[in-house]
Amino acid sequence: MEVQGKIKLIGETKTFGNNGFQKREMVVTTEEQYPQHIMIEFVQDKCSLLDAFQVGQPVKIGVNLRGREWVSPQGETKYFNSIQGWRIENLAAQQPSGGSNVPPPDQFEPASDLNEEDYDDLPF
Repeated sequence: MEVQGKIKLIGETKTFGNNGFQKREMVVTTEEQYPQHIMIEFVQDKCSLLDAFQVGQPVKIGVNLRGREWVSPQGETKYFNSIQGWRIENLAAQQPSGGSNVPPPDQFEPASDLNEEDYDDLPF
């Protein structure tokens, strides 16, 4: 799956437990009629992918949905979901800068040497 939007927040890398588990969270705001603020987490070696990005950049992020079950000491079962990022692309780099090199239509001079009797092989 993919999520597109502008980066709203990039958190610091946090380390948990004795085994050194690392997690870094970011928030992306989608650009649609009803914008959504989506929290995406990057874990372990994927945390460093966010180093090259800044708040405000338009991005496309490859994500996986993760779900897990947890049973409390009292025997109550709860379910948790997370969105894990595994790839991130800068969309600003893919947009053409300055548009094309063709001038707008009003910049062209009208043809003055038209002859209605010239042979025309166009079918319409």
